[in-house]
Amino acid sequence: MRLHQLDITAFGPFGDTQQVDFDELSAAGLFLLHGPTGAGKTSVLDAVCYALYGAVPGARQSGQGQSLRSDHAAPRIRTEVRLRLSVAGRRLEITRQPPWQRPKKNGRPGTTVDKAQSFLREYDGATGSWKDLSRSHQEIGEEITQLLGMSREQFCQVVLLPQGDFARFLRADAEARGKLLGRLFDTQRFAEAEKRLAERRRATEAQVREGDAELLADAHRMQQAAGDGPPPLPELAPGDPGLAESVLTWAAVARSTARERLTVAHCARTAAGSARTTAERRLDEVRERARLQRRFTEARERAALLQERAGAHREAQARMERARKAETVAPALELRASAEAEHRSAATAEARARTRLPEACADAGAAGLAVAARRAAEELGGLKSARRAERRLAELTAERTGLDREERADDAVRRDAEDWLAAWEETRADLQGRIDAAQQDAGRAEQFAARREPAHQRLEAAHRRDDLARDTEAARERALASRDRATTAREHWLDLKEQRLKGIAAELAAGLADGEPCAVCGAVEHPAPARKVAGHVDRETEERALATHREAEQEHTEDERTLGRLREALAAATAAAGDTPTGQLAEEAQELDRLHRAAREGAGRLHAAQEELRAAEQERERRVAARQQAALRTAARVSGRDALDRERTAAEAELTRSLDGFPSVSERAAHLERRAALLTGAAEAARAAEDAAGRLKDADARLADAAFRAGFDTPEAVAAALLDDTAHRQLQRRLDAWQQEDAAVRAMLAEPDTAAAAQQPPADPEGAERAAGAAARRLQEAVSAHDAEARRCAELDRLSARATASARRLAPLREEHDRVARMASLTAGTSADNDRRMRLESYVLAARLEQVAAAATVRLQRMSAGRYTLVHSDDRSGRGRSGLGLHVVDAWTGRERDTATLSGGETFFASLALALGLADVVTDEAGGVRLDTLFIDEGFGSLDDQTLDEVLDVLDSLRERDRSVGIVSHVADLRRRVHAQVEVVKGRTGSLVRQRGAG
Repeated sequence: MRLHQLDITAFGPFGDTQQVDFDELSAAGLFLLHGPTGAGKTSVLDAVCYALYGAVPGARQSGQGQSLRSDHAAPRIRTEVRLRLSVAGRRLEITRQPPWQRPKKNGRPGTTVDKAQSFLREYDGATGSWKDLSRSHQEIGEEITQLLGMSREQFCQVVLLPQGDFARFLRADAEARGKLLGRLFDTQRFAEAEKRLAERRRATEAQVREGDAELLADAHRMQQAAGDGPPPLPELAPGDPGLAESVLTWAAVARSTARERLTVAHCARTAAGSARTTAERRLDEVRERARLQRRFTEARERAALLQERAGAHREAQARMERARKAETVAPALELRASAEAEHRSAATAEARARTRLPEACADAGAAGLAVAARRAAEELGGLKSARRAERRLAELTAERTGLDREERADDAVRRDAEDWLAAWEETRADLQGRIDAAQQDAGRAEQFAARREPAHQRLEAAHRRDDLARDTEAARERALASRDRATTAREHWLDLKEQRLKGIAAELAAGLADGEPCAVCGAVEHPAPARKVAGHVDRETEERALATHREAEQEHTEDERTLGRLREALAAATAAAGDTPTGQLAEEAQELDRLHRAAREGAGRLHAAQEELRAAEQERERRVAARQQAALRTAARVSGRDALDRERTAAEAELTRSLDGFPSVSERAAHLERRAALLTGAAEAARAAEDAAGRLKDADARLADAAFRAGFDTPEAVAAALLDDTAHRQLQRRLDAWQQEDAAVRAMLAEPDTAAAAQQPPADPEGAERAAGAAARRLQEAVSAHDAEARRCAELDRLSARATASARRLAPLREEHDRVARMASLTAGTSADNDRRMRLESYVLAARLEQVAAAATVRLQRMSAGRYTLVHSDDRSGRGRSGLGLHVVDAWTGRERDTATLSGGETFFASLALALGLADVVTDEAGGVRLDTLFIDEGFGSLDDQTLDEVLDVLDSLRERDRSVGIVSHVADLRRRVHAQVEVVKGRTGSLVRQRGAG
């Protein structure tokens, strides 16, 4: 990967666009990025990282977006970072724009937020132009990560070697080194393997315990099912060795004991069954003999009862015989009764019909009544023309009444129209006046609206002017206070620094040890080392004061920047609002609002007035048309009224001739209809009475003849001998029951078994039942005992089979648990086989650390003139685990010692060598991506001249194969030694970038 050009706009401390030409810097191989503290040297590296990955390194990545924007940038300049680079044989251009809260367009007040944008382009050598590849944040991130082969964290550790990280790594303990190496080399999968093995061990252990618990539960169920027969179950717990064998052995003993008890119960059940069969057979014989004896006694009793009722039976037989003879005469008797009923009914109907006839026809015969009925029907037919005349007269009367009603309605319409039209001119003038007033209000509303918007804008600017004036005064006071604090902090830091420089000899002497060379003079003897005086200022105190000074300076800079922004905003608000007081502007705006509302309310009535005028004109036209139509209808009704009067007079004369004294034709027709119906009904009733009398005479003759032939003296004797259906059925049932009872009694007395049983002694069924019941109870008890033993055996067999299956199922699970537990203990470093207590992840990281130490030693030996070598150590540190130790071998003494004993300068070049070595190893781990551009952000100020030369020689050697190295430092001596430079200059309007090539 080689960087070519970086363009930074409104990013960090850079207010406008700044450009860094890496191609010019790479020509020198080694270049310097320098500038005062807080100028923005690190922001250049942040811009490179942000262009590649869309995020800045380390802790600075939190709060991105608006926080990346420069406070010095103009409001309408968007923050943007553009980077051109070559990687994997491709020349790319990446542009990143974070979210931007910009002012609204067209000068409208307020702001709006534009989303983040990303662009990726590639240079096409064939056409000599750039082509777009993607605008997706995710796609660009995946493409860059794949091309570089490194994540953002790896890139920041390999390409942007950070301040102080590797010095801390050099002195860190094994746990801290493990965290950093694990993040760089992505050994999380090995930690996940340890975690998965531990989880698997816990899971298999839980499964084994769960299986043992189920097996013990089955064993306890078998103990409950076995009862008191087998020996007690041994005391066992889940996880005990040999638990399955103990449970299965005890289950076999319990099953054997249960089967012996089942055999005994089977023999007892067989004996009880035989005894019950004998008792039941004896009970059946006793019950049968008792039944036959009861049957014989019952037959004797029924025979005596039949003998007592023999006379009544003979009388019933005679009564049944007379009834059969009377049934032959019954048809004639029924015919005579029917004829008599018809004759009575006909005579009653004739008498009722004659009572409603006129006196002149009351004694007439059937023929005379029929003739009178025909005459009444003829008169009724002659009334048809009278009915037509009556209907027409009613129609004419209704038409005459309708004409009068229409005449009155037209008179009312004509008078109403004339009254309304009389007031038309006054109504029209009033509506037209309202329309003219509303149009004038509309014009005034437009004028007030044009004046109202500028007035409100001035009022809003005045409010903003007052608020900004208060904020500006407060910001000015804060800026003055922060300036005083910054000045005080700087003076305090300079005083402490001067005090420390005066006692630096005592501080260096504190690190001397007998037999070890002095870091200043190299002597191994230290006869009179300097001593710290009271109030000595150490390095930590000075650094705290320096940090306090920087924080105060940064706070003052931020306050000054805030004050400048507020003053600019105040000037803009004052220009917009002028010098008019806010209260006066508010009163003017309120008065314009009131006048505008009043004018708008008046203009709002224009449409309603126009609609009322249009409706009034339509109503006038409708009234005029209604008056004309009413006049035309009145003229047309005169001739129609005369014709109706003439026709009505003729109809009344014709109707008077047809009524014959009745009020109406319908009443006379109803009288004739009633008279004809009465005469017709009376004639029919007379003829029916004469016919019924003849039929009754014939029925009396036939009845007398039939009674004589059947042997009865009179018809009344026949009626007395007859039986109705109910009496006949009852008498026949009595005769049939007596015969059936007599036959049944004779059959029972003739049975040989019944007669033989009657000769034997009386039976005792109660005693036989008691004996059979006792035998049944003994059999039931034996069966219950046998069933209980059978269920016990079945339950023991079922539970034993389940326990056997559980033991077989648990066997491979227990083996897996043992195997997983051994592997988990080994990878976690707790196994006895892992004598160094080294975890799996630590083992992998130890191999990587060994590679890093080897790669770092190549450069460290050159920086230290062959004195120091970094070696990896597997030794345990105290009570912790081993695998990530790092020692330094001093060639001057031949001893191996901890890296924490190195001096400040030695620590720097050792950590720098370690960083470069780590970069090489991570690069190889990432797929061997070539890194043609590196940045080193470390403190070179702790090195003496000779060591600095050696370090620069090592860094200069990194230029081999066209590699460039950038040093980020503000050490003044480096500006003389490194000719290619990028200087970052800070100012009140933002930082600037000045670049100088090797020439």
